[in-house]
Parts: sequence; structure tokens; C-alpha cells
Amino acid sequence: MEISLRARVRAGDPDAFRQLFDEHASVVHRHAVRMTGNWVMADDIVSLTFLEAWRLRERVLPGDDSLRPWLLGIATNVARNTARAARRHQAALSKVPPPDPVPDFADEVTQRMADTAELAAAQKALSRMRRGEREVFTLCVWEGLDAATAAEALGVAVGTVRARLSRARKRLRKLTELELGGGTEGGKGQSRVQRPAAVGQLPGSHQQAARSTQEKKRTQEKKR
Repeated sequence: MEISLRARVRAGDPDAFRQLFDEHASVVHRHAVRMTGNWVMADDIVSLTFLEAWRLRERVLPGDDSLRPWLLGIATNVARNTARAARRHQAALSKVPPPDPVPDFADEVTQRMADTAELAAAQKALSRMRRGEREVFTLCVWEGLDAATAAEALGVAVGTVRARLSRARKRLRKLTELELGGGTEGGKGQSRVQRPAAVGQLPGSHQQAARSTQEKKRTQEKKR
């Protein structure tokens, strides 16, 4: 009889944890990036998540279900603690004179510029949401968990998840419109699109040409 991965993880089988890491590390990392908007911090969260999973292995319930929701719940808690520690660290650094800037020439920065810009825009909108709504949104929308599974991962009621998700969708839609310049907090706004000049023509050149033609005509009439 084959022993399930859950049972092996619960028993502290090292091979089971290697399998768990191989199957879910990329998922946890993606979730961490979306939660924090920081690639380096996401790497730390992955490491801390699996260390915490090892510590909490005996809490794994029997069954054959995927351990993905369990890991995402741990990653969410780790992200909370990591963000809290980062804020304390930043507050401490703000009291110290800043060092000279050091340019970063890593190839990875260039490769990820587009992804980082898109992620920053999403993070800017998400950061203005309540933490509970933000966590539910990332789990249900980005990670594709259903309400019941997300509730299990976060340790809250299913109704709480559904209510937070509904508020999060409405709030994020409004914030996204603001980020794109399509509205205001009151839902009102106008965007004006300026028609480009014809190819090869500078703005105002048509009016200038007309004035120039008129001046030539007046000059010719005076000569007559």
C-alpha cells in the first residue's frame, strides 16, 4: 500500500519534503512575489515557508488532498511577518544617514524590467486595500483557490472569504481605474486624447503655413 505524501510529510520523511519543495516551490514563490512585489523578499519567503512547514509538519491532516493550500497559508503568514519586520527595519534605517548609491548592473534586472513595471502597478493598487482583502484576492484570483480552500489556508470562515473577495474586486476595479487615469475616487473623471499631428508635420505647422500664404498675397497686392 502506497503511503500518501501527506502521511510522509507528517512523519517527517526528508524525501517527502524534497518532493513537496520540487512540486510547490515555484507556486509559493509566485504567491510571495504577488504579495510583496519584491523578488528578493519572495526568495526569503519561500525558504522560510518550507522551514515553517517542516516545523508544523505534525499538523498536517490525513488524506490525499494537495498540500498546496496548506503551504500557501503558511506563506501568507510568513509574508505578513516579513513585511512587518521590513517596516521595522526601514524605520531603523531612516534614522541612519543613507549610504552612497550603488548601481545594480545585474542582467536579471534588465530581463525583468517589464514584469517589474507591471507588478509595481498592480502592487500600488493592492497596497491601498485592506490586508485581509488583499490576501483573499491573491489566493482566490491569482492562485485560483476556491473560497473554502482559501478559508482553510487563512484560518477564517468561508463567508468571510467571500465577503472580502467581493469587496476586494470592487475596490481593486476602482483603484485600477485611478492608476490608469480613467477616474477619480468619486467615480467621475474624464480623459482627453490629443490627436497626433500628421506624419512629418509639426504641431501648429498648418496654421503657420496658412498665415505665410496670406502674408505673401498681401505683399503681392501692395506691389501692384
